[in-house]
Amino acid sequence: MKKVAVIMGSDSDWPVVKGACAQLEEFGIPCEAHILSAHRTPVAAAGFARNARANGFGVLICAAGMAAHLAGAFAGNSTLPVIGIPMKGGAMDGLDALLATVQMPGGIPVATVAINGAKNAAVLAAQILAVSDDALAAKLDAARETMVAQIAEKEAKLQAELGN
Repeated sequence: MKKVAVIMGSDSDWPVVKGACAQLEEFGIPCEAHILSAHRTPVAAAGFARNARANGFGVLICAAGMAAHLAGAFAGNSTLPVIGIPMKGGAMDGLDALLATVQMPGGIPVATVAINGAKNAAVLAAQILAVSDDALAAKLDAARETMVAQIAEKEAKLQAELGN
């Protein structure tokens, strides 16, 4: 199975980003987490992105706040799918990061999840990898079935409380 790289621009992103690692682990997907900056370590970030496919990665998840150029820098240096997680904070409380992550030039796409959307980034990475992995697709199906059962249980509890 291909690995997923979870890259963050700063260690301050880790409290949110570790949720992506936990979700990937739950699906049995190997992942690595690294701190690389599009601005402070541009050579190292570009090198990681350029060598990611050869190093066994199948998807790159990049989390960054404010200017949020990390996902775009990775997408510009790799043809692997890149998922951006705009991080909350800064003067615009994450809106600037969201806009910076989603506004990519033609030919260099970055899939973008919600502000601080680490779990969805991991699920999307799993869905991408599951295109060619039936066992992983079955795990995703099972996770969806679990969600359905949880909602049904909550609905039954609500109706019981309402006396219906």
